[in-house]
Amino acid sequence: MQAPISRRSFVQASTLGAAGLLILKDSRSVGAYHANEKLNIAIIGPCGQGEGNTAAVSGENLVALCDVDERRADGVHKKYPHTKRFADFRKMLDEIHRQIDAVVVSTPDHTHTVAAVAAMKLGKHVYCEKPLTRTVYEASVMRRTAIEHKVVTQMGNQGSASEALRRATELAWAGTVGELREAHLWLAGGDGPRERPKDEPPVPPGLQWDLWLGPAPYRPYHPTYVPGSWRTWRAFGSGGGGDMGCHTCNMAFRALKLCQLWNPDPAAKPVSPPIIRVEAEATEICAETYPRRITAKLQFPARGNLPPVKVMWYNGGPKPPKDVLLGYPMTDWGCLVSGPKGAIFSSCPWNTRFLLLPKAQFEKFQGPAPTLPRVSSHHAEWIAGCKGGPKPFSSFDIGAPLTEMIQLIHVATLAGRAIDYDPVNCKIVNCPDANPLLHREYRAGWTL
Repeated sequence: MQAPISRRSFVQASTLGAAGLLILKDSRSVGAYHANEKLNIAIIGPCGQGEGNTAAVSGENLVALCDVDERRADGVHKKYPHTKRFADFRKMLDEIHRQIDAVVVSTPDHTHTVAAVAAMKLGKHVYCEKPLTRTVYEASVMRRTAIEHKVVTQMGNQGSASEALRRATELAWAGTVGELREAHLWLAGGDGPRERPKDEPPVPPGLQWDLWLGPAPYRPYHPTYVPGSWRTWRAFGSGGGGDMGCHTCNMAFRALKLCQLWNPDPAAKPVSPPIIRVEAEATEICAETYPRRITAKLQFPARGNLPPVKVMWYNGGPKPPKDVLLGYPMTDWGCLVSGPKGAIFSSCPWNTRFLLLPKAQFEKFQGPAPTLPRVSSHHAEWIAGCKGGPKPFSSFDIGAPLTEMIQLIHVATLAGRAIDYDPVNCKIVNCPDANPLLHREYRAGWTL
């Protein structure tokens, strides 16, 4: 369900959003790179989730497909036979970077950053799947690299393009439920301990295992990692929380304007960096995989005129107190921000619908006119931005800090104590011995 708005306001906003994309696509005066006004796009990781991303941008010029698994990628190559074929994105960028305007990265988490940063340093626009990175430090690097090289970016949490998420954000910013001081985020999926396989089956034909590992420490191939079970392993993925957190936390992160802590106003000249405190408790902590259940409390300082805020996180079964839903039944998934006048709540993991609570209080509520642009799709918004349009709504300015927040929770579970994190300088200030948990060394041949 979605909080109602007037039909006139909805139609006007939708028309303006759609028209903006059409004007950008058809106008020869807004940054088109080629005579046919299409981008030259290279795809890194065209299988799985990448196949959908590839199809979504296939209206542009696809110039190259890069995948480490030749057999698995064969079907995608047959769909786009005109594209050049690569296994190593480093070789692709080295050989044909002058033919590329933009890159889509849909690989497993552990290779997002090395691929995206390499492309951005060459001035290429980047669309990268969520979670944006596997480590806190990588997220910081992604954000800073995008700013330095002035490229257009988008993280692939597609709920960002929905009417519901943008409307919920507008209502939060308009003070519909009052000054926001608390948020609760709960995710159904957990992980749990697993032992690293001891047997060493042969690498399947066509899979370049060393390239699949990329910057991760070497380990023998095993089918428990590839093609789809890598997420739960710390070496490659971000667990259930990382997988779905960038969706489920999206509305709250925006409503609270938390990204301002990573992107401070230079004119404000803060006396000292903002500090985020993260406390986490977890069950069945394991060096190889992510915990089965996590409960965390994150305390964010004031952002400009906005007050400090507490964010509660529940992953893998724990839920918030029932009274936070103001009479609404408890759900398996939830994203809720609350103020003295009520709450804004989404039970959809992708935040593509929402409710104002208590329901009876807001039954006939219309709300202010829309203020955020509406778009036809997440990918179309990125393409329009690459051609000179507005910055995408889920650019790395947002996607990187959102990913950092989630990865900080994982860091706190391993640190075993509360951590005070400086987001501007990407360091833990109260226990320096925990700073190595923000990143890991890469294997030789892989750098940022």
